[in-house]
Amino acid sequence: MLRTGLAILSGICLLVGSAQGQDLTEAQILERFEAQREMYRASTQGQKTRGLDMITVTQGGEQAETTAATGTVVFGEFAPELQVNIAIRFAFDSASIAPDQRPALEKMCSAMRQSDVGLFRIVGHTDAKGSDSYNETLSKLRAEEVRRWLVQDCGIAASRLEALGMGKRFLANPADPAAAENRRVEFQALS
Repeated sequence: MLRTGLAILSGICLLVGSAQGQDLTEAQILERFEAQREMYRASTQGQKTRGLDMITVTQGGEQAETTAATGTVVFGEFAPELQVNIAIRFAFDSASIAPDQRPALEKMCSAMRQSDVGLFRIVGHTDAKGSDSYNETLSKLRAEEVRRWLVQDCGIAASRLEALGMGKRFLANPADPAAAENRRVEFQALS
């Protein structure tokens, strides 16, 4: 369901840190990128799509139905079966990528190199501990750290990547708001 008409983000949700991590091949990741892009294109043309909700979110953490206010972003929330989950863990209160987490990023790096997606949005998420403001900052730092790694260590052009922090708005495990799988990074294919 399309909730706004603002320049809508497309997306493939790559939940980095999810407990539902999948062991997908690069070919499967690329197939899902293409499927997500097609779903996005359909939604921007006013067609109804199953499995994709476009949600306008204000900077302060509240959801909004319109984008008239400043500091809003349109976030593409995909059904779990349309997401590509790659497990990368962040420690509590940290944006550092541990060396043992790099194989998952390397797989994503390889898939991104093969993809013709022009712009990826990297979306950081936190668990529900801490204030909204603190979690907004931490989630942005996580997204920026993944972006930095993809640019410096992987060689993805910086112009293909942007970082966004969503704080604790979209918990991967709402039944356990403090769960580690809520501390993650998500990728969305924008174009």
